[in-house]
Amino acid sequence: MYGERAILNETFGLLRIACGLPIRRCDSPAGAERSSALGDAILWLLMPTLKRHFVSGQLQFLTSSTYRRAQLFASERFCRDFVEILGQVRSEMSFQLIGWVLMPEHFHLLIRPDPSEATSLIMQELKKRSAQRILAALQQDRGHPWCHSMLTQVRLPPSVHSDSKFRVWQRRFYPFGIYSEKKRLEKLNYMHGNPVKRGLVNSPDQWPWSSFRFYYLNDSSLLAMDRIP
Repeated sequence: MYGERAILNETFGLLRIACGLPIRRCDSPAGAERSSALGDAILWLLMPTLKRHFVSGQLQFLTSSTYRRAQLFASERFCRDFVEILGQVRSEMSFQLIGWVLMPEHFHLLIRPDPSEATSLIMQELKKRSAQRILAALQQDRGHPWCHSMLTQVRLPPSVHSDSKFRVWQRRFYPFGIYSEKKRLEKLNYMHGNPVKRGLVNSPDQWPWSSFRFYYLNDSSLLAMDRIP
């Protein structure tokens, strides 16, 4: 389990990555920590109000996290469900998938949507379908301790008025336009290295839930990527 500081570091890190900003940690020396915390707080406040503008033909680096950072994708079953649904949405909405990684509580995608404005619809479908699949499974097996624990984490508080009692994903996602080959490779390397950085595996090839194995081991058994010439 993450401590409070680790959760802050990871959450702010995701936001800064999505905006193309350098990562700053909360455990830096006092002066730098105050500066970093102020910058991150401003970024946190601004993100919900940033207007999304998607440029035609541009790659999009997308980030989304589970509600309350619940580690739903510690389950291999849910990982496979997510990959299956991602493949379905990709086929139906005809976007190019350049790279991806699924972590226990968030995911990143690198895509080229067509039209570019379809980005929000793609994310809406992916999150809606995966949420429906996950909640149905959790409720069916609610007697299992892990399922019961996950349902408790994603249960909405009484103050939230919603048709559902549960929420799998945070409502917003964070897009970042990729303007250059350098940035494309940077995001791919970041995604592939994420499980190693988190200490989940020792090397990227040991993590099945990313595009690393496609690019470096010619393994398309989960998902084949669209290569950029």
